[in-house]
Amino acid sequence: MRVVVTGGAGFLGSHLCDAIIARGDSAVCVDNLATGRPENVAHLMGRPGFTFVEADVSSALDVPGPVDAVAHLASPASPPEYLRLPLETLAVGSRGTENALRVAHRHGARFVLASTSEVYGDPAVHPQSEDYWGNVNPVGPRSVYDEAKRFAEALTRAYRDTRGVNAGIIRIFNTYGPRMNAQDGRIVSNFITQALNGDPLTIYGDGTQTRSFCYVDDLIRGIMSMIDCAECGPVNLGNPEEFTVADFAKLVLRLTGSDSPVEHLPLPVDDPTRRCPVITRASQRLGWQPEVRVEDGVRRTVEWFRSRPEELRLASASGSR
Repeated sequence: MRVVVTGGAGFLGSHLCDAIIARGDSAVCVDNLATGRPENVAHLMGRPGFTFVEADVSSALDVPGPVDAVAHLASPASPPEYLRLPLETLAVGSRGTENALRVAHRHGARFVLASTSEVYGDPAVHPQSEDYWGNVNPVGPRSVYDEAKRFAEALTRAYRDTRGVNAGIIRIFNTYGPRMNAQDGRIVSNFITQALNGDPLTIYGDGTQTRSFCYVDDLIRGIMSMIDCAECGPVNLGNPEEFTVADFAKLVLRLTGSDSPVEHLPLPVDDPTRRCPVITRASQRLGWQPEVRVEDGVRRTVEWFRSRPEELRLASASGSR
């Protein structure tokens, strides 16, 4: 297969490119490097079957040669990133998604949209199954990301229904692992870098809100399974093991051996209080479930960050929250 990966130099996109190349397929990595990083795919440069294209999919997407699948991952994904790039986030969810769909339509290729658990908003139903329509504030600070992804889902479904594109939707829950940006503002990277730097671990609110954490290797297996089938979805991909934020902070402190204090800050607007996937559909239709225990995945991620002291230093200097 020859697979186009938009956002291919990002955290998840680069791991997906790795998996595609590792099984002997070809990957066309498309990224404008707004949030993606060249170092994420530096080890793939020059490898047979790997092509890097620096381009903004919101403007245009033209891929010469055959295309068997398009995995559309391009988008800022963490709150600091999409709040810094609100118009770009809306553009890649709308125009970028349509440009990627047009490539799939033109080539008769499989299309997989990387959507998000954020489409559920601050859920009134727990845990969240794909049948739940969500509780999203359309004009709140997080709406640029939430609504961009909800629109992308609607557009993907419309292309499937009206133009016959073999399109599927995955909804990704909190994923972590090597290549996360130390300053991306997500809970795993925040806690690990703060603990390793000896800085206070910042918990928003009282820490009773919950999250689920899926290790990147597991998530990529799920995406690959979705690429390889004709399932339309949406399909939740995430780890149904639920942690309170406070308990997750304790886990990070234990695994890092850090004596950092915990600091409580005000809860951000529209921050979800509970987030946990129902993965029955993924299990039944994709034969997928997470395999990496959270403690093992966090330990691997700690070691990855520990091996990058300069990133840790920059995160501490920036006061990354």
